[in-house]
Amino acid sequence: MATNDVKSAPSDLFHDFSCALGITLTPENAPRTAALLRRAMFDTGRQTGTAKTYYKRQRPFQIDSGPICQPAAEVADSYDYPSGHATAGWTMATLLAQVAPDRATALLAHGRAYGESRVVCGVHNASAVEAARLSASSTLTAMQGEPAFAADLTASKHEVAALLKAAGAAKHDTPACTREAKLVAQRLY
Repeated sequence: MATNDVKSAPSDLFHDFSCALGITLTPENAPRTAALLRRAMFDTGRQTGTAKTYYKRQRPFQIDSGPICQPAAEVADSYDYPSGHATAGWTMATLLAQVAPDRATALLAHGRAYGESRVVCGVHNASAVEAARLSASSTLTAMQGEPAFAADLTASKHEVAALLKAAGAAKHDTPACTREAKLVAQRLY
């Protein structure tokens, strides 16, 4: 799961959070939700980037050698604190929890595990993941007062509700989702 979580494009995040949401979610079947995510990820990512530039903390594998689950060249030129991947995952989890509050527990648990994947991969410290959650949460809270964001969030709620209704009894529940739920239930720290 940690190796899979290296991919963080919106389509990858939609796939990764589909089990927790209970339906297959794609940018194509949920364009309003995709637009909301892109906007929010830009804002939360910008805040995380500002902190990374300020703190300039080396990644764990650059201090203590050890295996990592992605090519070092992909992350060697960016900093540890806070985690950009964990910011994206927590942004996704938080937004989807607002969009589908009946699935909030599963979505937020997956968001937590998504961030912890960065520790499992050896590319972030736990404090970088925690800082990412804080940065994403505070930025998203500030965005709540923006009328355009509120309108996008409402549109996304309607879009996802329609997808959930259309799925009915055929919700996204596969052996892969069962395996994922077992992994997400494990606490790393």
